Amino acid sequence: MSFTAAGLRPDLAAVIAGIYAEEGDWNRTKAAVLEHNALQARSARSSKVLETELRQRLQYLTGPQLQLLARGTSDERNAMAWLAVLKRIEIAADLTREVLMGKLSSLDPVLRRSDMAAFYEDCERDHPELTALAPSSQQKVRSALLQMLRDAGLLSGKAGKGGTLGTVQRPLLSPQVQDVVASDDPALLAGFLLHAPAMPAKSRKPATSPETASKPVAKPAVHASAKPKAKAASKPAAKPKAAAKPAAKKAAPAQRAKA
Repeated sequence: MSFTAAGLRPDLAAVIAGIYAEEGDWNRTKAAVLEHNALQARSARSSKVLETELRQRLQYLTGPQLQLLARGTSDERNAMAWLAVLKRIEIAADLTREVLMGKLSSLDPVLRRSDMAAFYEDCERDHPELTALAPSSQQKVRSALLQMLRDAGLLSGKAGKGGTLGTVQRPLLSPQVQDVVASDDPALLAGFLLHAPAMPAKSRKPATSPETASKPVAKPAVHASAKPKAKAASKPAAKPKAAAKPAAKKAAPAQRAKA
């Protein structure tokens, strides 16, 4: 539950990614961030906590993803910071796939407290250690997750009456974001409420096409070589016999005339 020590913080994540681009090593990056207070923390302890949590997330990103985080637009930084959360924090990835995606699929985009309560009950069955948290810590986890959803652009609006928490929405992703996510793992697109491309359909074609292509080719080859030759041989043999009879008739009158 250490993620509660730092929210999404795409601005700070971009600072660390930029330093890593210069250093090329996570240990040197950590030293540089802490030495220069690059995260602008109020105390050395706060700087260490922020650096540790954010760096551990960013270590899950690929090289192109880190570059986009360091040099991209604000929306692209948000997307890469959220991608790092999805890769490291299992409960955030499960919440997105199981709850938010389900809300959009059922055409009911309003997120309610009852939706979150049911999700946390399922989590506690799979992860009994969550029940050991103090009520205040449980509330901190829920609040931190909701705020990250808002910062990532997956949840809009504020909590309202009737137990509503906001409206689920798909964030706008640039082509660069979609490329670096899909090239890493298309399944990660679900974390942005997008469906992965239908890759299995393409993979089935090479497996079946050789078999289906070989059978039709073999059958026409047999029929084309056997049947047309038999027909062509029988028809010309009958025509000369029919033509021989008129020739005999014409020859008979000619002989009588000479006689």
